[in-house]
Amino acid sequence: MRIDVSLAAQTLTLFDDAGRELRRYAVSTAEKGAGETNGSYRTPRGEHRIRAKIGAGQPRNAVFVRRRPTGEIHDAALAAAFPGRDWILTRILWLSGCEPGRNRLGCVDTMRRYIYIHGCPDDAPMGVPGSHGCIRMRNADVIELFDLVPPYTPVHIGED
Repeated sequence: MRIDVSLAAQTLTLFDDAGRELRRYAVSTAEKGAGETNGSYRTPRGEHRIRAKIGAGQPRNAVFVRRRPTGEIHDAALAAAFPGRDWILTRILWLSGCEPGRNRLGCVDTMRRYIYIHGCPDDAPMGVPGSHGCIRMRNADVIELFDLVPPYTPVHIGED
């Protein structure tokens, strides 16, 4: 299996080992565009792997802080209590860069930047850039993807 994320199309596509498309999802990548530098709030490009899968068994809309479930479930009241919060919900697929100097090690390290594929509030727009660098997905979609992919699945993030 492999995953391709298109920054231009704002899609995530899952392929099987023979290269056949299994699923395609609308996503939301960084509002500030592509970039690898720490603190840039941009989505890193290049070759990555899913280094960790976090949240198995958690309910839909479970809130995560620092990769730990808080016990909260995202809803309108919680959103109103914390306006402007960058919600990480339901599941986390933590990415690690594979290209030293581009997205691995030093000031461009994807994993140290805490770049994830993760769920977000269901009313967040998909198909348009809006994240702080991560790849946001609808909660139902990220649950499905989480259940389909093993750790170390390759992930290509490109501008095409």
